[in-house]
Amino acid sequence: MYSTKYVKPNSTTEALEAIKSLGEGKFLAGGMTLIPTLKQRLASPDGLVDISGCKLDSIADEGETLKIGAMTRHVSVAESAVVKKAIPALAKLADGIGDRQVRNRGTIGGSVANNDPSACYPSAVLALKATIHANNRSIAADDFFTGMFETALEDDEIIESISFSKPTKANYVKFPNPASRYAMVGVFVAQFGDEVRVAVTGAGEGGVFRHQEMESVLSSNFSADSVSSVNIDSDGLISDLHASAEYRANLIKEMTKRAVGQIH
Repeated sequence: MYSTKYVKPNSTTEALEAIKSLGEGKFLAGGMTLIPTLKQRLASPDGLVDISGCKLDSIADEGETLKIGAMTRHVSVAESAVVKKAIPALAKLADGIGDRQVRNRGTIGGSVANNDPSACYPSAVLALKATIHANNRSIAADDFFTGMFETALEDDEIIESISFSKPTKANYVKFPNPASRYAMVGVFVAQFGDEVRVAVTGAGEGGVFRHQEMESVLSSNFSADSVSSVNIDSDGLISDLHASAEYRANLIKEMTKRAVGQIH
């Protein structure tokens, strides 16, 4: 039996004060990654700061953007009429995360802050030109993800909300691991006028990334057929017991073609 201190503050200010008072404290959001990690003794923090009481659960249409609070659960995003109207692809993505238990506990902020290389939300953040609002600054999506399980967040920063730009067209398609439902490869395609952004999750050794060649081809000709001409390099892609790097390279092309082909 292992003991740890548990604190549940009422604001992000209190949460940051609490984490500073601990030697090696951890923020607890939905706990879908942290709790299993603690059970396996892969992490041994001396305290947990539960941010569920910090009033960070919200969804708001702000005109050109859709703003979602960090503690908003996946199920809320999936079922929100506001999200379905503003960015249907984002609601679809949330609805395909894990199983019902995970969707009812996991949060968007926790997923983005953890930056798991196979998580779905990071691809939406990159593709939808999102802005991550921390307690004392805002960070553009292209500057936020810095490597596998790594982000630009400092120790004294906590995500409060995320603003997603509204695309003219968008879709997310993933090839899920049949057990975990994590993306072996997931592709989020978003069109903004003449600009197309393609974000890939589940495949890169450094985590989520934008595929520049796909973006260039689709910006010139937004069709599934145009994707066929792109050669996907397997260098830098994950190779594990689930799939080789070469297989993931093929999945990137196929998931992109499906994502584009399904957009009406």
